[in-house]
Amino acid sequence: MKPSIAEIKNLSKSFGDFAAVRDVSFEILSGEIMGLLGPNGAGKTTTIHMILGLITPTAGEIRIFGRDLRAHRHEILQEMNFTSPYVAFPTRLTVYENLVVFARMYGVPNRRERIEELLETFGITSLRDKPIARLSSGENTRVGLAKAMLNDPKFLLLDEPTAYLDPEIAWQVREMMLKLQRERGTTILYTSHNMAEVEQMCSRIIFLHHGRVVASGTPIEITQAILREQRDEPALEEAFLRIARERISA
Repeated sequence: MKPSIAEIKNLSKSFGDFAAVRDVSFEILSGEIMGLLGPNGAGKTTTIHMILGLITPTAGEIRIFGRDLRAHRHEILQEMNFTSPYVAFPTRLTVYENLVVFARMYGVPNRRERIEELLETFGITSLRDKPIARLSSGENTRVGLAKAMLNDPKFLLLDEPTAYLDPEIAWQVREMMLKLQRERGTTILYTSHNMAEVEQMCSRIIFLHHGRVVASGTPIEITQAILREQRDEPALEEAFLRIARERISA
């Protein structure tokens, strides 16, 4: 049995009278890619923000690398990283200047070489001196992915990492993440609305609905639990639509 990288126990978060996350528990094993799925408003982003220490849980415990996040936040975050196409960079800074700022924050050695390597990896060397304000959505997404890899994280949180990317670049990103897992043992928490992508990438999935875990397991186990029938192949899109339609009719 692989050791746990992250242990989430009875996690809850309320904003006034609204409970965004309700008594959520799961663990992420070392070297696995785990999917975090659910319709909009299910509590995915709130859960991710609590794991990143950006917001404080109302109740529950988060342990990462065997350490309590509240007590060891700085040391833990040095070995993590995160990207989302919905997080904005300072728009007046160039791509290179933005990456330098984050490289300094993470204490990345040989910053220039590391940044140039990642610019090449994500096909954005030509954007090096371009202000963020002048980038397309897809270009911004690739800058975010480069930022997420700066410190060679042991635990990587990816929120819709292929959003806005064309099919070829999206394929390259998926292959890169699988290579990281395979060769370096990187642990990844992965959210996406592309169910085929999740089936390809994730060995296990946590499915949230109304802030609660409604199913967990492999893609086929999730499919069977939500559709309540025996299936031979995963059908996450069908399962997702079942949950979403139940939400609308509720």
